[in-house]
Amino acid sequence: MAVNLLYHQNAFRLEDELRQIEIAKKDPRQFAPLYKKYHEAIFRYIYKRVDEEEAAYDITSSVFVKALASLPRYEFRGVPFSSWLFRIAKSELYQSFRDKKAQRTVSLDSVTIVQFIDELNEDFSEEQRTLLLNSLKLLKEHQLQLIEMRFFEKRSFKEIGEIVGLTENNAKVKTFRALVKLKEIFNKTKA
Repeated sequence: MAVNLLYHQNAFRLEDELRQIEIAKKDPRQFAPLYKKYHEAIFRYIYKRVDEEEAAYDITSSVFVKALASLPRYEFRGVPFSSWLFRIAKSELYQSFRDKKAQRTVSLDSVTIVQFIDELNEDFSEEQRTLLLNSLKLLKEHQLQLIEMRFFEKRSFKEIGEIVGLTENNAKVKTFRALVKLKEIFNKTKA
């Protein structure tokens, strides 16, 4: 599977990004390159969860407004700037769900489901793929989020931990538990 370099950056790219952040801290007009770099990814992350384009644009705007306002307090923690942005996005999504009593959406295309199945080393029929998708919908929000970030977004455990406020090791453990729960749900629906 291909790794998205936007999330898996080398030390040089992280240093370059950190320089850009420091420049933007001094002059907010210099935030534009960071905005351009991450806007689409943040929008897709939000859109997959609300499945309504206008709401996704509104929430994405809120994310970047909050990011710009909070930029002076940003501290580098060894992960890409995107981790910080995704943490803000997660918070804004939850606030939106509370404000509007919106229904959370599971939007996974057949390609990502096939890749996920391949990664699990399972041989699935079309009926079982449908059962798997339905099983994913039955997971608790935090479990689904961990599986999405790890398997569909290809994030490292360190990055997942940064986004959801866990240690890297705890992110591994909770993701493993989420997979165990998914398997339990899947086996119950299959029976």
